[in-house]
Amino acid sequence: MKKLLGNILKFSIPLLFGIALFWYLYSHLDIRQIGVILQSEINYFWIAVSMVIGLMSHMFRALRWRLQLQTLGTDPSVRVLANAVFGMYAMNLLIPRVGEVWRCTYLARREKMSFTQVLGSMISERLCDTLTLGFLTVITFFLQMKVFRDFLRKFPTIEETLWNLLTTPWLYIIVICASGLLIWLFLKKTENKWVLKMKAVVKNLWYGFRTILRMKKVSKFLLYTVAIWFCYFFELYICFFAFDAMHHLGALAAMTLFVMGSLSMGIPVQGGVGPWHLAVIATLSIYGIEENVAGAFALVAHGSQMLLIILLGIYTAFSVSLEKKRDRDAGLPGSVESIQG
Repeated sequence: MKKLLGNILKFSIPLLFGIALFWYLYSHLDIRQIGVILQSEINYFWIAVSMVIGLMSHMFRALRWRLQLQTLGTDPSVRVLANAVFGMYAMNLLIPRVGEVWRCTYLARREKMSFTQVLGSMISERLCDTLTLGFLTVITFFLQMKVFRDFLRKFPTIEETLWNLLTTPWLYIIVICASGLLIWLFLKKTENKWVLKMKAVVKNLWYGFRTILRMKKVSKFLLYTVAIWFCYFFELYICFFAFDAMHHLGALAAMTLFVMGSLSMGIPVQGGVGPWHLAVIATLSIYGIEENVAGAFALVAHGSQMLLIILLGIYTAFSVSLEKKRDRDAGLPGSVESIQG
């Protein structure tokens, strides 16, 4: 009962927060005007192109992950990796961050690998993406410093929260104490089963994490990383061409919008509903885009990618079901049972 209640809360609290923020944003806009824009003032050809680019970014992610897994001694098919990546995004629409666990569980069972090693490879991949986003944020900040300053002035509570977080001594005290505790636990010789279990988990995580360091095709890994983030950027930038009022915005404006939207996705809300729309509408308003146009843009740009993820999730469900059927027919005991978990 407690587990069921916990799962319900994990699902409902982020969703309710996102819906409330979304409702608050659009309750202050002219819904009728947004409806007119959606019906007659958008060239949906460019939105379709954006969805194709979004699909390409997911495939590049699957191909990049394959390089890491090859270093771990396995070579999954592109179809299996695509299932894992597509399913991850679809699961995250239900419960934030659950998709990453599902992705690792599915692949570990499918390929008969250690879950923690697969998790380590995924964590190293996420770390690479975090560093990439950090690099893009710093570059964009210096190129568009005035826009970031205007954004923080428009939302002073965000600026105040960030400043308080970075200046509080408790943050650094907690980090130092936690690091010291971990070092002490791993240096101390003990037979405590929980400490030994933690050591084994961290060892497997590190084994998966160092796949990037041991990888023979590092240049290819970096090339896929560039391709992934170029697709992320371009799928948003291409949407500018669907709106007559946004044709004049250039690549730098798109990069700023992309960075602000990407940072908002760090808030654990299903699909970024609410936080992403807030970041995009606020940033576009700084560039002089009328708020109803900005609201329509956020709806279409976000909604098209959510539609893509839903379609890919449906494809994954059928694909994994066929895998299970083939395994049963071949007499293999449920190697992908985790899809139902």
